[in-house]
Amino acid sequence: MRGATWSPTRDDVTGAADATALFKKAFDAEPAGVWAAPGRVNLIGEHVDYAGGICLPFALSQRTWVAVAPREDGKYRLVSSMGGDDPRIVEIGVDEVGPGKPKNWTGYVVGSIWAQQQAGMLPEDLGGFDVAVTSDVPIGGGLSSSAALECSAALAAHELTVGPIGAPDDAKGFDVRTGLVAACIRAENDVVGASTGGLDQRISLFGQEGNALAIDYADDSAVQVPCDLPAHDLAVLVIDTKAPHRLADGQYASRRGVIDAVTEGLGVGSLRELDDAVTAAADWAGDNVPNGADAEEWERVVVKRVRHVVSEIERTAAAIEQLKAGDMAGFGESMCASHASLRDDYEVTCPELDLAVDTAMAHGAVGARMTGGGFGGSAIALVDAGLVRPVADAIAGAFATEGFRPPEFLVAVPSTGAERVHDVDGGESA
Repeated sequence: MRGATWSPTRDDVTGAADATALFKKAFDAEPAGVWAAPGRVNLIGEHVDYAGGICLPFALSQRTWVAVAPREDGKYRLVSSMGGDDPRIVEIGVDEVGPGKPKNWTGYVVGSIWAQQQAGMLPEDLGGFDVAVTSDVPIGGGLSSSAALECSAALAAHELTVGPIGAPDDAKGFDVRTGLVAACIRAENDVVGASTGGLDQRISLFGQEGNALAIDYADDSAVQVPCDLPAHDLAVLVIDTKAPHRLADGQYASRRGVIDAVTEGLGVGSLRELDDAVTAAADWAGDNVPNGADAEEWERVVVKRVRHVVSEIERTAAAIEQLKAGDMAGFGESMCASHASLRDDYEVTCPELDLAVDTAMAHGAVGARMTGGGFGGSAIALVDAGLVRPVADAIAGAFATEGFRPPEFLVAVPSTGAERVHDVDGGESA
């Protein structure tokens, strides 16, 4: 049987040292410091952030590190360890950044700085930066490698230009981090041209060790929720399925389009304002059949999409209370119900995600579900700490039997959000 393959997980000392070494090799100079920001896993609350819903993510210990130094000539120079043994330096003029450019990975970095300038958080005549990037957040795994890159770069640029921002739980730190969240969202939406509802950026900047973050998009609130998995002898196993994203962009848009159309058509801010959203949506669908569409099939699809959103919001609210109460069995049941809804009503899973979840449950997991946007990416399983490797091995074996790409695994631990991890002299930050 094929054994499990584990994704690398460096600590901050190692990650910062590697980023610094890359910076020195590329630019023949010392960086001013190193900043880190985490990827995220969403425990429950999927495809509801754009529907005024509730989500429960936490920040991963897997992070992106950026070694950065300011420039004075109006240029950005960027290099990434993901470029192979001899990574290429990419040079971009500060005045070349804006909506739709650059649309590759560098847009996440320079876009987060440009968006701060647009918001008045940084001066318009910024001199530029040299940036070296290394990361342990899997790319394409649905764990928000893009937000980790945006948030680490955004924080570095702000602190090098304006000064230290403080922790998330003090007034200055909260206000600046809130501004950075908005800037990183704009970088992803406007510069790179990718859709994001803001969950990823918020948890990457506001994550706290040992906590998940309950985000309610109805009132834009965020509350830290203790998530002490070791106290329950549990762990969150992340399964990066390596599944190719099948028509993902159009599929995401079609699902959000249905929810947006129903909400607008019924004249409400969100489906949570309705006593019986499913019935109301069915009635609306019957009166608003798109040209050329089969009326019965259209109504069936609308009902399924709305039912997922409504049930997922209720499920997530209940799961938060279960986590607070230490009812991990109940929490696991909520995870499984979430996956079933995403599979059957929202139809955003794929064979690899379903196999990962089913195999985990068959080998003793407390709960399991896909996480992220779906159509590929990752699943998570809540498992007894002693079963992490056996469950991972079982999933790897099941994938091999089905002829799927070998998955990769990591253990997710609720961790700290974006921060400066090394100072100008190379020492650890407090």
